[in-house]
Amino acid sequence: MSAPSFMDLALKAAETAGKSGEVPIGCVIVRDNAVIASAGNRTLTDRDPTAHAELLAIREVARTIGSERLVDCDLYVTLEPCTMCAAAISFARVRRLYYGAADPKGGAVESGVRFFAQPTCHHVPEVYSAVGEREAAALLRAFFKARR
Repeated sequence: MSAPSFMDLALKAAETAGKSGEVPIGCVIVRDNAVIASAGNRTLTDRDPTAHAELLAIREVARTIGSERLVDCDLYVTLEPCTMCAAAISFARVRRLYYGAADPKGGAVESGVRFFAQPTCHHVPEVYSAVGEREAAALLRAFFKARR
C-alpha cells in the first residue's frame, strides 16, 4: 500500500471519531507495509485528555509487538501532532511521520514549539507533511462548522 492509501485509512479513522462526537483526527501505524494499529481521537469517550489518536495507536502497537520501541514503524495522522504526541512519537522511536493538515494553533512539528528541532529531543523521525492535507482539513472544517 502507498502513503496516500495509508492516509486514507487514517482519514477513515478520523471520520469514525467525528461521528462519535470526537474531534475527527485519525492515525494508523504501519510496519512492513501492513497496518498494525488504527485509532481515532477518544478524549471525550474515554474521559482522558491523553486519548489522542497517535497515543492510542502507539499504545496498541507497543502491546502488539511487545516493545516500547517502534523503530521499524511509520505513523500516519490526519493533523500535525501536538507537543504531547510529538514527544510520544520521539520516545517510541517512530521511523517516519506522515501528517495531513498543519495545525498552526496546536501543532508542534512545523508549528509552535517545533519539538523535533529542540536540542532536548532524542529521536527525530523523518517527517512528511501535507499528505492528504485537503481531505484532512476539510473534515476538520466541516466538524467545527457544524458546532458553531
